[in-house]
Formats: sequence, structure tokens, C-alpha cells
Amino acid sequence: MSTGRASPFSPRVALALVLGGALAFMALLWAVGSGMADPDPRPSEAHAAGKGLTGFAALSDYLKAREFEVSQSRTRAPHQRGGLLVLTPLHQTKSADISRAIGDHRRFGPTLLIMPKWLAVPLPPGSVALNPEVHPGFVKLIEAAAPQWKGFHDEVSVDLSPLPGGVAAQRWLMTGRSGAMAAPAKVLSGKGGQLVPLVSAGSDARMVAGYFADGGHYPALDNIALAPVPLPDEDEEIIVEGGPQAAAVAGPTPRFPLIVVFDPDLLNNYGMGNAANAGLAERLVQAALDGGDKHIVFDLTLAGYGRSQSLLELAFTPPFLAATLCLLLAAAVALWRAYHRFGPPVLAARSIAFGKRALVANAAGLLRRARRLHLLAGPYADAARERLVKALALPAQLEPGAAEAAIDRALAVRAPDAQTFSAAAADLRAAKRPRDMLRAAQRLNLLERILLR
Repeated sequence: MSTGRASPFSPRVALALVLGGALAFMALLWAVGSGMADPDPRPSEAHAAGKGLTGFAALSDYLKAREFEVSQSRTRAPHQRGGLLVLTPLHQTKSADISRAIGDHRRFGPTLLIMPKWLAVPLPPGSVALNPEVHPGFVKLIEAAAPQWKGFHDEVSVDLSPLPGGVAAQRWLMTGRSGAMAAPAKVLSGKGGQLVPLVSAGSDARMVAGYFADGGHYPALDNIALAPVPLPDEDEEIIVEGGPQAAAVAGPTPRFPLIVVFDPDLLNNYGMGNAANAGLAERLVQAALDGGDKHIVFDLTLAGYGRSQSLLELAFTPPFLAATLCLLLAAAVALWRAYHRFGPPVLAARSIAFGKRALVANAAGLLRRARRLHLLAGPYADAARERLVKALALPAQLEPGAAEAAIDRALAVRAPDAQTFSAAAADLRAAKRPRDMLRAAQRLNLLERILLR
């Protein structure tokens, strides 16, 4: 066997290069899957990262400071997890998307829907240079408009109108709390048959925040409600999957509450400039969670920054996780074998090498693989006899028996105590196992060496 030229790298260096490349590739996949390549949300829009008056960055930062676990999501995966889901849709958001997000999450946790009201434009970049108090993301309020979401809770109606009365009457009211409305001239309120008010505004007590009394059990919200909670009709049939028998066992429908904040000025950056609004926000969140997990997710998909789940996330999500683990195991096995196989490939030698020794070795290998070793005993003994006949100058026309007798007489002169040649040749011809044949051939070769000295 022979090898090519030596490799310029040692196996350890090669292994380090391969592992480094694999880790870099996995880091790239993670960066793409985590959304690092996606554009950042604009700070001038109405979402959890918005810095302007219509944004909710102040609410997010305040809840973090109050030791809530706050995060932002650009996928629909958190819609099917526990915790409080905060939805901040836009005017142009489709009502079907809002209803789907609410329906997906209410089986796992409470939902807080903040309706949009303001139409705003970001301040031009030159404003930052002219006014040090203006920061990137600040906006100018243009107009207020009520959202027109057809098909979203048809029994709910919204109204945009000013609050009556003076400054003293233009305030919001919550159980045990009160504060001034940020824009009393344009207040967005709502009403509906199943809505229970949590926050009212003005002397006419219009509802600016409430929750749906839809048969669920929400004791924390019931305690801070501004109106009696309507009791479900005793004659109304509760539809539970599995039929009436399952309904009798299951009891109340296992749903989490849906809270609607009609006027976003209660919780946006515009309103969070007032300390009373911060207390209102915390109390709403605590009542929604009702002592549960203090995890809050601000949804960005309805604000126009949603993205589909990446292939990397799907790869580590059942049922694709099993295939991913098998692939990683196969890659590890291939890497391990490649590490031991590293270097130039071994060049195969010639099938039949040059020289007598190589020719004999090849013939012996052929006989060994063919399992015909028993055919070698007789020819080997005859070849040894013919060599000794020539070496001792015996007549060539002698018969085999006479030739072996003449060799025995010559051997008796050289080594009287040695085995006779004819006996050693007979033992070789009678041997059946390879080991016995080898021993007999060695004795015959020893006798031949004695005679040829």
C-alpha cells in the first residue's frame, strides 16, 4: 500500500475548521429564524415599540419595571400560549385577523384589545435638529377616527365624540381610581349587550374600557366592574364539545376574559404621561391575569410586522423535531468517520506485484482464498525430491521410490539420527489440515537443507 502526498493540515485543525463552519452556519440560521434580518418596527407607529404619542412603549417599559415578564412577538405562536396577549391593531387591520388572534388565545390566556383612534404622521427629520425635545419616532396627531371593523362583535358599537361639561367632569373613573382624559374633545367609547364597564369617562359615564360577560368566570374583573355583572340565563344551553353530558361535567366554559380598551389614550404614550394612567394600566393587567403567570406578550402582527414561522423554528417543533434529531445524529456520525478518514486517500497497490516473491505471494493468496491447500502437499514433496536428485547427481531416470531410497542413504551418512526423506514426504502427502501440512513441509525443508550444506 502507498499513500499520496501528506496533507498540509493536521486532523485536529481540520476538525476545528469543520466545527467552526458548522457553528457559523447554525448561528446564521438562528439569526434568520429569530428575525434579525427583518426590519425593525417603526418607532412612529402605534405598537409596543412606538415612541410617539400613539405608541405603547411607555406601557411596555412600565410593566417591565413592575416586574412583569414583557415581550414582543412578530409571529402567531404566542397566540396559543399562556399569559396576557395585548393586541394593538391599526385602522386598516382586517377584522378577521383580529377575531382569529382573539379566538386562538382565549383558550390559553386573557386578551387585552386596544382599539386605534389617532391618525398621525411622523415629524420630519429636521424637527429633531430644531427642537432638542423632539426625538426620533415623535408624531403629529392629524385626526381621530373610529375603527370600522365589519364582522368584529356586531353587537358592539363605538362612538367618537367630546366629553360634556368642564374640566372637572372630563375625567375617567375606575373603581378606586380616577384621572384626566388626555384628549377630552375626542373620546372613543363603546357599548354592547355583553360588555361590562371597567372604566367610564365624563358625566354621562360612557364606557371607555370593559370586558365581555360571556359566561366565563372572571372574579378579579367582576370585583372592579362599574356595573353589576349580568347573570347567564338559566334556560340557555351551554354548548360544550362532547354534548350535554359533557357540559354537565365540565361546568362553565373554560375561556379566559377579553378586555377591550376603546379609547387608547388610557394606555398609550399620550396618556401614560399621567401617573394615574400608569396605575390604571397595572390594575387592568393584574385583574386580567387574576393571579396567573405574569407573562405579557405585545403582538406586532396586527400592526403590520408579522412574519411566518421560520424553517429553523419548525425544525425544532414537533413533529419535525424527531427528523431533525435523526439528521443531527447522522451528521455527527458522518463527521466522526470523516475525522478518522482525514487525509489523502490510500492508493491501492498493484494486484500482481513485480518479482518472484510477489508472484509466489499472489499464488499463495489465490490458493488460500480458493481453499485448495490440500492440493499442494504432493507437488511440494515431488519438487523437493527432484531438487535433491539434481543436487546429489543421481540418475534422472530413477523411479520416485528408488530416488527417495537413494536420498535416504545419503541422509543417513550426513545425519544418522534424522528422519528419513521418504518418511517426511509420506507424512506431507498424508496431512489434511493446513497446520499438519505446514509442519511436515518444514521438516522436509530441514532435511533438504542438511543434504545441501
